[in-house]
Amino acid sequence: MTDESGNPDDGWKHSGVRVIPGDRLDPNTAQTPGMNRATAIDRARVGAQKLWAGTVHIHANAKTGPHHHGPLESVIYIVSGRARMRWGERLEYVAEAGPGDFIYVPPYVPHQEINASSDEVLSCVLVRSDSEAVVVNLDIDPAEAPEGVAWIDPIHRP
Repeated sequence: MTDESGNPDDGWKHSGVRVIPGDRLDPNTAQTPGMNRATAIDRARVGAQKLWAGTVHIHANAKTGPHHHGPLESVIYIVSGRARMRWGERLEYVAEAGPGDFIYVPPYVPHQEINASSDEVLSCVLVRSDSEAVVVNLDIDPAEAPEGVAWIDPIHRP
């Protein structure tokens, strides 16, 4: 309920700022072999309308197939490990990122995410511009074949 000025009746006490403790993230989200996701912020947990945020831990040697996220923007913050991103119509471009680096993935950009380490977990914070998951798998040859632990599930095809 809101008052005549549009403010919630509780004066924002329960409907304002929310703190999600790091030990209370929700692992009951779409999971992919080779990685572990946990949700911090989404529509169901806090009422977020325009974003999703959580953590992603990517196993050593894990690689996705080529895909994009439709109209969504994604931001990846590297906590630990080494990420390799490939992008472009033929995944012809490549860049690596390490702890403290941010990666921005614009809408519709074909890309492939790779843990660049063969023996270290890649830990990231991921933020997307909608609370719904959008993954469009692409029928192009990956720049780096998904070998070792490939991210294969209903969202990321082999």
